Amino acid sequence: MQFVRTPDDRFDNLPDWPYSPIYTDISAADGSGVSLRVHHIDEGPRDAANTILLMHGEPSWAYLYRTMIPGLVAAGHRVIAPDLIGFGRSDKPTQMSDYTYERIVTWMSEWLVKNDFTNMTFFGQDWGGLIGLRVVTAFPDRFRRIVVSNTGLPTGDRQPTEAFLNWQKFSQTSPEWHIGRMVEAASNSKPLGAEIVAAYDAPFPSDEFTAGTRILPSLVPTGPDNPTSAANREAWKVLEAWTKPLLTAFSDGDPVTAGGHRIFQRSVPGAQNQPHTTIIDGGHFVQEDKGPELTAIINEFIASTPY
Repeated sequence: MQFVRTPDDRFDNLPDWPYSPIYTDISAADGSGVSLRVHHIDEGPRDAANTILLMHGEPSWAYLYRTMIPGLVAAGHRVIAPDLIGFGRSDKPTQMSDYTYERIVTWMSEWLVKNDFTNMTFFGQDWGGLIGLRVVTAFPDRFRRIVVSNTGLPTGDRQPTEAFLNWQKFSQTSPEWHIGRMVEAASNSKPLGAEIVAAYDAPFPSDEFTAGTRILPSLVPTGPDNPTSAANREAWKVLEAWTKPLLTAFSDGDPVTAGGHRIFQRSVPGAQNQPHTTIIDGGHFVQEDKGPELTAIINEFIASTPY
């Protein structure tokens, strides 16, 4: 497996991003013997009672959480925010065929176990949920709570939204691929400003670095025979027996995941009688639009569900 590594100076002086990088070597999981480097940040007290895992989606990176991390740390929590392989400061395999849904789950599972993270509250949005919920259900004893926003765990048994199918087609056919502008376009708080757009572009100096961002939309199961459908159905069995707290905090302005909160509320025992909320005036990237509000929701949820 061939991969590229974004130069460190691409991350110098990004607005509101003072965090020191931490790296974990994992197996490429393709039989080549190659190691890949996963980046994460680790903020707040190491002995905090609660650790929050924030997982980003497509085509963003952990920078998406820059307005949330300070408020979560101020509440006394430890905050972990990784970059998926292919994103942010993590290594980036250069061929789209290097990325499969199951391989990404394997990569992030190895990263989690190598760092021995426990006592975690999971928050996932977009692909952060598609990957993160698989990790949670593979290692349920490491997690105390789940918060999901504008995400899902698709099996291909339900028809995706038209907005998602349009995005999937765009990702495979568009000759232009401007990541910062795409994040801006899917946020209700646009314009984000040139510096913020540039920060989302920072991990991707050229097209050679963008294979992961290009291929992920096409890996989402949209039919019942997708290679990942069976594994996601097994993960749903874990969620359907999940009695620890689960909260939905979807936004009202995301056509891609509209209505996705219902299956969690209906199917997960731990979602019953929780203070589920709809975030008003939030787009797909609700962290960008309503970061402080989402921070307060997570902090209140943790405080109201002591372990």
